[in-house]
Amino acid sequence: MTETRLVLIRHGESDAQVNGYLSGHDACKGLSERGREQAAALRDRLVASGELGVVDAAYTSVLARAIETSEIIAPALGEATPQRECAWCEIHAGDAEGLTWEEFRERYPVNGDPADPFRTRAPGAESWAEFYVRAGTRLRRIANEHPGECVVVICHGGIIGASFVALGDLPIRKAFALTHETVNTSLTEWRFTGSDWRLVRYNDAAHHATS
Repeated sequence: MTETRLVLIRHGESDAQVNGYLSGHDACKGLSERGREQAAALRDRLVASGELGVVDAAYTSVLARAIETSEIIAPALGEATPQRECAWCEIHAGDAEGLTWEEFRERYPVNGDPADPFRTRAPGAESWAEFYVRAGTRLRRIANEHPGECVVVICHGGIIGASFVALGDLPIRKAFALTHETVNTSLTEWRFTGSDWRLVRYNDAAHHATS
């Protein structure tokens, strides 16, 4: 069986990262200027290297920062037009969306174990456990939907962390740390051999040296 390639790309630096607020479907304002530069550097790298080969399918979340990144790197995706799906979104913040991190901590203080994956702090928000089920379910479908193909997903740090749970059998608490270590516009690649998923690379952001 020909291997399925899954390349996960984290969006460029966002306005929310620069200005310190929780962004979701309504509050996301897209990329910062630096984020656009990072995405352009990634596009130039991928076009020059041809390392993606033929991209058979592409996806993005419905959040503005991921969509904007996908539009900038479009020349590297060939004929594949990214399909937008909420399944690829970052963890949903619920009523905390739009709050600054300081406001969030004041309004929804931690009760109990802050690392408890089953705990939610704001009404309507996902727990990390719920998020990993959502993201993991979508990740696991890729091999069935795209056997032997190359799939690129422009997404978020949480999705990349979730890939280590769904595809790499990493415990949730350890994958949570990877969510925060994943660099903007970095590439994480998995390959499905027909029996299991294998990690090819993680946090590949070599293009940052030229951006």
